Amino acid sequence: MKTATLLTAGATLLLSALAVKYPNRPIFTEDREDIPSICAHPLVGITPTLLLAKDIFHQYLFDLFEKVNVMTLTGIGLGMPRSIMTIDPRNVDYILKDNFENYVKGAMLNDAAGDLLGHGIFNANGEAWKYQRKTAASIFNTKKISDQFTTVFLTQLQHMNYHIFDTAADNGQPLDFHDTMLRFTLNYFMEIGFGVELNALSSGNNLPFIRSFDICQANVFQRFANPAFQWTETLSAWFMPWKTTIAQHLDIIDDFAYGVIEDRQRGLNHGEERNDLLSKFMETTNEHGQKLSKEELRDVVLNFVIAGRDTTAQTISWMVYSLLTNPLVQSKLMAEIKAHITDELYENPVTIFYETLRLYPGVPANQKYALNDDIWPDGTVIKKNDYVLWSAYGQGRSRKIWGSDAKDFKPERWFTAEGDLRRESPGKWPAFNAGRKAKLATLEALVAVVTLLRKYELTLVPNQEITYRVSTTLPMKNGMNVYVKTRT
Repeated sequence: MKTATLLTAGATLLLSALAVKYPNRPIFTEDREDIPSICAHPLVGITPTLLLAKDIFHQYLFDLFEKVNVMTLTGIGLGMPRSIMTIDPRNVDYILKDNFENYVKGAMLNDAAGDLLGHGIFNANGEAWKYQRKTAASIFNTKKISDQFTTVFLTQLQHMNYHIFDTAADNGQPLDFHDTMLRFTLNYFMEIGFGVELNALSSGNNLPFIRSFDICQANVFQRFANPAFQWTETLSAWFMPWKTTIAQHLDIIDDFAYGVIEDRQRGLNHGEERNDLLSKFMETTNEHGQKLSKEELRDVVLNFVIAGRDTTAQTISWMVYSLLTNPLVQSKLMAEIKAHITDELYENPVTIFYETLRLYPGVPANQKYALNDDIWPDGTVIKKNDYVLWSAYGQGRSRKIWGSDAKDFKPERWFTAEGDLRRESPGKWPAFNAGRKAKLATLEALVAVVTLLRKYELTLVPNQEITYRVSTTLPMKNGMNVYVKTRT
């Protein structure tokens, strides 16, 4: 008994001494006193806090920047590598442009997303990333793709209006606007991208592929907050055998993707001429000069589903939500629509689109890995093997960046004093990089919103919580239910 008491006392003293030595980080990890630290716990660092905040991560991180009143923070957790987090536009510009080659996706992202995204553009580095970006840009710049994009987009928009919004207006039942936009963008992008007609807007079409894809996407982000995810996913499969596992969801995704590829290959073998993205990628070679394998084509399919479906549908949804919760802005837009609907889209809808992306960025956070030591423009010392993260969600809400009204939805901030459209650097507004796909995404979102608002009056259903779900992008967690009324 006495021995046990002595051992307990000794262990307590040792833990207390270690807690004093490591007050905000795991044992045997380096202190970075030169960088403000996230509120953390002795011996385990930020791991418990991050696990508790994993469902509100973007707001949690922004609140930390506000609380500490700085633009760069650091944290490390048990089982988690050192991360340097910033919202400073100078640092983000530096990472994206000035020293781009020093920052790669890293093992942490590959571990979390590799089984879903493979070596696609969202998960690739170096020459593979450059090749995929260049190839995609060249394909999007072809006139055939551009013309087909316009034709399919407008056809699907007309179909959605007639079969979904007209029906909702007639029966007076609430419509989940966010789910409808996800189905709409999936419909036209699958047809443009892969020559597949999904009929996603059809009533009762549950689309197992998309359900599994959304679950796996959300799981990618959850893995970042859970260093033991391989164990917990295995244990979940053992103790909850009735629940579909991540591995089973991935099988559903792979079956769909490989089915699309094999169907397209059969058509090409029989002399079919197709203008979709998949067919064009099948005609290209990879960075090694070889024809793309089925696995590489599978990665192309899944990465472009995110690029073509998710971010556009989410931006349209957040844009309409912002308009419905800011009636003065909506009334100004309606006046603009009535005055200019027969002409090209004018600046006012564009500024609303930009303001939406400022507050609700399609990719709310980005993480990379430092290959070598570095010093950021704000003086932060980066060491080899550090992970770095910048929060577009936090940047858009920061008063240090956008002024005292940063949290307000004010499209007029995008006009210069001379009345021109304001341009911001990617470091301040990392919504998307310039390019054909970005321009098409802007155009399709504006056309969809203007067309819908011109024809329909939308009203939010009361007493619903509209917030984001933590994922690789920024989907609405509970959807967004609206009442639809045809304008007279």
